[in-house]
Amino acid sequence: MKTVLLVVYLSITLWALASIIFHGSRPTKSISWVLAILALPFAGSILYYLFGVNRRKFKLFKLKETEKRRLYASWMQDLNNQKEFVVEFNSKKNKKLSQLINSNCMLSAYSGNKVVLLNSGEDTFESLFDSIQRAQKFIHLQYFIIEEGQVVDRLYKILKEKIQKGVEVRMIYDAIGSFALQRKAIKRFQHIGVKAHAIMPVRFGNLLFTLNYRNHRKLVIIDGHTGFTGGVNLSDMYLVSNDKLGIWNDFHLKIEGPVVNSLHRIFIKDYHFSGDEELLLQKKYLPDISQQGDSIVQMVTSGPDSKHPAIMQQYISMINSAEQSIYIANPYFIPGAIVLEAIKIAAMSGVDVHLLVPEKSDSILAKLSMFSNFEGLLRAGVNIYLRPDFSHSKVIVIDAAVASVGSGNFDHRSFEHNFETNALLYDKNLANAIVEKFKKRCKSAIHLEYDHFKDRSVIQKFTEGLASFFSPLL
Repeated sequence: MKTVLLVVYLSITLWALASIIFHGSRPTKSISWVLAILALPFAGSILYYLFGVNRRKFKLFKLKETEKRRLYASWMQDLNNQKEFVVEFNSKKNKKLSQLINSNCMLSAYSGNKVVLLNSGEDTFESLFDSIQRAQKFIHLQYFIIEEGQVVDRLYKILKEKIQKGVEVRMIYDAIGSFALQRKAIKRFQHIGVKAHAIMPVRFGNLLFTLNYRNHRKLVIIDGHTGFTGGVNLSDMYLVSNDKLGIWNDFHLKIEGPVVNSLHRIFIKDYHFSGDEELLLQKKYLPDISQQGDSIVQMVTSGPDSKHPAIMQQYISMINSAEQSIYIANPYFIPGAIVLEAIKIAAMSGVDVHLLVPEKSDSILAKLSMFSNFEGLLRAGVNIYLRPDFSHSKVIVIDAAVASVGSGNFDHRSFEHNFETNALLYDKNLANAIVEKFKKRCKSAIHLEYDHFKDRSVIQKFTEGLASFFSPLL
């Protein structure tokens, strides 16, 4: 029996090590996995199989799932492009960024949009429910977390009323993010006529594609001309104080205009792969949209089906293009060496860099990993602020001219494992409005000083360093 176990152990260990050597995406991450596999017999290899395999280079995954999604996205890219609103930038900086996103995501920048910045959960839900109540044809919702409570109860009542009036409702939710959502709650929505589907439900036959690869998007499309996206989930945690973290705070966007078609195509692809309904590729669901405002907006989408890590490349491109200022707000700032170096280079080159993160966190490992980077950033001249509440916002603003608001965190999970969506706003008024809110929040935050921070205890430094060892795996 011992011989059999030894053979099995050696076989799976050698397979895991060979996979890392041939398909590892980054040396730092590869080293972490090698050490985990050697330190944890059997368990390390199993964890690598579930969470560490680089799906972009894993042939079976590519053929079975990723390639299907890429082909579907390519097939959709020419639908309702509304070329009269596609923007050709005169600014070299904006043109370069826009082209990068277009090459990665096959989504253009569109003019003629109206964007409303929603600064809290209360603002978001009031605007969202008001728009849903005005729906005439269809309501499409997609969330990472749908959690039972007063928000979902209110949504249920509104949707029930709209369905009775003939409005179509479709809803998709992440199977892991919404794990606490009881089956009876889903059946309650389905009973009134909501076409509800879990995204990537965890099953034995599809563990490679589901367990570690989550759909982190938050999207709502109403009648094809109004869209919502950002960081707010369907949960009471944005309204009711949590004993540990208080009320979660976040940025969200209400968008009207031609770019809503881009947002809707993101939903349609995910809905197709969760429910297999192809009827959404119709003019009814992708209508031509007239000019609604003066904002230029471009959607950014990425996931395991992307050829490149689009969200990470978006952030790096924005950071490298900054000439005056960079403002970053993010709850999970664990970006890896490439992004960290880009931020340090910007700060040392005279760019005014500000980073706003929550002092509290829902993950102690993520918090310690995040803090492990601060000493180097402070030494380079980055201004770091710790918010007293839990800020869930995912925002970056460059030169008070271009802003990104969405679901993408500054961590490896958002860069490589999750399906994410950001909205790029080429609008100085909106960018300035976000910067002003950023500065206001900094006034009540703790401004870290390098001389004081570097003198934290040896135990604190040790625990941060230990946590950073796992950062490539987060």
